[in-house]
Amino acid sequence: MHLAPMYGKTVLDNGMRVISEEINHVRSVSIGVWIQSGSRYEESITNGTAHFIEHMLFKGTERRSALDIASAIDSVGGVMNAFTSKELTSFYIKIPDYHLPLAIDLLSDIFSNSRFDEEEIRKEQSVVLQEIKMLEDTPDDYIHDFFEGAFWNGHSLGLPVLGDKERVSCLDRGALLSFFNARYKPDNFVLAAAGNLKHEVLAELVNRYFGSFSGGAAAVDNGVPAVFSKASFLEKDLEQIHMMIGTLAPSAKDSRRHAAFILNAILGGSMSSRLFQEIRERRGLTYAINSFLTLYMDTGLLGIYAGAGKDKVQIVLNLILEELQKLRSDMLTEKEIRGAKELIKGNFLLGMESTDNRMTRLARNEIFWERYIPPEDVIERIERVTAEDVKRLAGEIFVPDIVSLAAIGKVSGDDLCFRW
Repeated sequence: MHLAPMYGKTVLDNGMRVISEEINHVRSVSIGVWIQSGSRYEESITNGTAHFIEHMLFKGTERRSALDIASAIDSVGGVMNAFTSKELTSFYIKIPDYHLPLAIDLLSDIFSNSRFDEEEIRKEQSVVLQEIKMLEDTPDDYIHDFFEGAFWNGHSLGLPVLGDKERVSCLDRGALLSFFNARYKPDNFVLAAAGNLKHEVLAELVNRYFGSFSGGAAAVDNGVPAVFSKASFLEKDLEQIHMMIGTLAPSAKDSRRHAAFILNAILGGSMSSRLFQEIRERRGLTYAINSFLTLYMDTGLLGIYAGAGKDKVQIVLNLILEELQKLRSDMLTEKEIRGAKELIKGNFLLGMESTDNRMTRLARNEIFWERYIPPEDVIERIERVTAEDVKRLAGEIFVPDIVSLAAIGKVSGDDLCFRW
C-alpha cells in the first residue's frame, strides 16, 4: 500500500514559490514554472506578445542553442513543452527523477539568459502567423476565439491568445523584452513539481538556480468584464454552421464552481449528457455537440458548441435553448445528480494517477488559492452539491440578459433566430 503524497512549500527570499508533492512509487518528476502571463495582461496593441515570448524562450540562450535546449531533454528520455492561456503561461518538463537538476538548470537558463535574437524573432513570426492561419482554417476551434471576442465586450479576456496577424507581424525585440521584463519576475513565478523527489532537495536546487532572480511583476488590474446578451455572425464559405452559445459561470475561486461542474456534466459534458443524447443520438441532427467550463480568476464561461448543416442549425439552437430553460425550471433527478458526481469524481481520481496532472493541480491551487487543497476535499465538496444547488445556479446564469450566440459559416442574423 502506497503512502499518501507529501506536500511541501517554500517561498524563496525573492518571492518565488516552490511547491511539491512527493510520490515515491513512481520514477518520474513533472516540474513546471507557472507565470501569471497571458492575453488577459495585454492590450489590443500588444496582443499576442505573451504567446510569442513562450515560443522565443525555446530559441536559444547565452549557453544553449535552440538545438541544445531540445536535445538536453530528448537525450535523457524526457519531455519539454509549454503553453500560454488567457491568464497563465507554463513551461514544463517530465523527466526521470535522477535528472531533476538538469530540468531546473534548463528552466532557469531560458528565463534568465534567452537571447531574443532578431533573426529568430523574424523566423518565429512566420511560424506564429502559420499557427494563426491554421486556427482560422479550423472553424470548430476558431469559433471559441470569435465567441469570446464578442462575449467579453472589449475586455482583455476577449483577446485571442495567439494575437492577430497584424499585431504579430509588428512585434519586435523591444516590445517582447518590455512585456517579458514586466511579467517574468520571481514574485510572479510558481515552480511546481510532483513525483519521486524530496522537497528539501528541490527547494535547495531551485534556490541555487533561481535565487538570484530579482524584481517584482508590474501590477495589472483590468477588472471584471461586464457582459450582456448578443448575437455575432461571421460569414465564411463552409459546409456547416459552427455555433457557440455561452453564458457567465462561477470563477475558479467561487464556491458555486462544484455545482457548475455537475451542471456542465449533465448539460453536455459527456456522451450520456442531455444535449448529446437528445440532439445527436435521438434526433441525429449533428455530429459534434458538447458543453464546457472555463474558469478564470474572477469570472467564468459555460459554453456549448455545436456544428450542423444550414437546414438543421435553427432546430439545434432551439433545442439547446429549450434545454437551458428546463434546467432553470425543473428539478434534476437523483439519478442524474448521482451519475454526474460519479463522472466528475472518476475523471478527477484517474487524473491524479498522472504526475503531470498533479503538478498542474498544485500550481493552479497555489495561484488561485495560495494553498494546497487535498483531493479528499474536492471529493467531499462534489458530494455536498444538491439538486437545489444546481437548479439555483442554472436560474442565475441561464438568463436572456446574459446568454449569447456566435456562429461561423454561410449564416447571418437573417438566417438564425436567437430568441428564448
